[in-house]
Amino acid sequence: MDTVLTIILIIAAALIGAAIAGFVAFKRGSESGGQLEREHQQLVGQSIEQQAAIILAEAEAEARRKELHLKDEEVRLRNEMDAEMNRRRKSQESNEQRLQNRQEQMDKRLDQIDAREKKANQRESRLAQQVAELEKAEQQRDEELQRVARMTEEEARTALLEQVEKKSRQEMARTIREVEAQVTETAEKRAREIVTLAVERIASDHVTEYAVSTVSLPSDEMKGRIIGRQGRNIRAIEQVTGVDLVVDDTPEAILISCFDPVRREVARIALTKLVADGRIHPARIEQEVEKAQREVEQLILEAGEQALIETNNQGLHREIQRILGRLKYRTSYGQNQYYHAIETSHLAGVIASELHADVKIARMGGLLHDIGKAVTHEIDGPHAIVGAEIAKRYGVNPKVINCIASHHGEVEPESIEAVIVAAADAISGARPGARRESLEAYIKRVTALEEIGNSFPGVNQTFAIQAGREVRVIVRPDELDDLQVIELSKNIAKKIEDNLEYPGQIRVTVIRETRSVAHAK
Repeated sequence: MDTVLTIILIIAAALIGAAIAGFVAFKRGSESGGQLEREHQQLVGQSIEQQAAIILAEAEAEARRKELHLKDEEVRLRNEMDAEMNRRRKSQESNEQRLQNRQEQMDKRLDQIDAREKKANQRESRLAQQVAELEKAEQQRDEELQRVARMTEEEARTALLEQVEKKSRQEMARTIREVEAQVTETAEKRAREIVTLAVERIASDHVTEYAVSTVSLPSDEMKGRIIGRQGRNIRAIEQVTGVDLVVDDTPEAILISCFDPVRREVARIALTKLVADGRIHPARIEQEVEKAQREVEQLILEAGEQALIETNNQGLHREIQRILGRLKYRTSYGQNQYYHAIETSHLAGVIASELHADVKIARMGGLLHDIGKAVTHEIDGPHAIVGAEIAKRYGVNPKVINCIASHHGEVEPESIEAVIVAAADAISGARPGARRESLEAYIKRVTALEEIGNSFPGVNQTFAIQAGREVRVIVRPDELDDLQVIELSKNIAKKIEDNLEYPGQIRVTVIRETRSVAHAK
């Protein structure tokens, strides 16, 4: 509207200006211009009027357009407001309906609870009435029995209990002796059957390993190339792999000596490829050793996967698989720990199935019971505890963790599967040919352990148990007190460490027992 007023004012000012100009011209040319000048002024006035009319029409059209636009905008806003109000109204109605339904459900539940409580009260009232009737009947019966037997209730109860107790003791003692004899005989027979069946079904090969590998050579001339000028090649191989190469008079062969089977295998693969290729120099040696390390790592992963498949234990963490594969390069008394783990898994599964235990738990516990041996040089502690910590870290079943931790007695077994795993481990290690230690060496080691324990003052007896893994020392209580017992266990362990060579660890347990005896005369 302001725009229209402005345009109208402009047009009015133009018309007034034109009128004034016409009047002045008229005065000036009234005498000289005459009629011609007046006609010219009329034409100019008409042109200005036409332009003003056009401008006014355009202004009115623009005003109408803006007014229509404002009306459309007002209609749109009103529609949006109506839609929002409808949406909110519907949401509110929905919430109210939902609250009303929930209130109705709560009312129904309260009614049901009230009904149940009413029934319970009625039932309790009936029970109380029945109990009162039973007590009354029992009292009448007791009075009648006392009248007939001419004994009080306490006297009758005492006499009856004495007679029943005497007869029950005799029968109980006879039954206990019979059951004990039968259970002992049956248990021993069943245990022998289960162990024999498990060993016969597994029937593993007798495998022992040594700390030396052999690489065949095409000719003795290759030995000189392996040694290199002034021994640089052989020094490079030993430095990179950490093994010792033995070049002796053995024809067309060279020995690799190392107590670490992984290093020995890396050196064997690298040396075999170098001999086949013929190019032997320090740079080439480093390249082949790196390739051999990657190849051995892949072999470890494949071995772990194969063990899981063979024992039907798929689904374990990949790191567990890798650690399990490393057992292929670990030995105990010459027994390969990888095949020992697989054999123990099968044995535990067979025994568990015979005893109706959890076969899956027993089989997995047998497979993983020695994984701590693959990392014991990296982490301190007994291999059973270390293996249990590893299994716990990667989410293994808690029952399997207990099987791993308890198979050497460091932790108490919490299930029958843990006992089965310990038995399967002992069977696998004790079967003929499984381990290379001779009977003579074993007896010497056990005897040495007992002699060390007996060498300390105050010791009464020493026993080496669990194949020499534990020493139990019984002391005389009148010579040593509790504090001296603690010091004695540490001194015995220190002496064993200084004087004996043994695998794993040896547990020292000192027992002090005090007895008090009195005689009644």
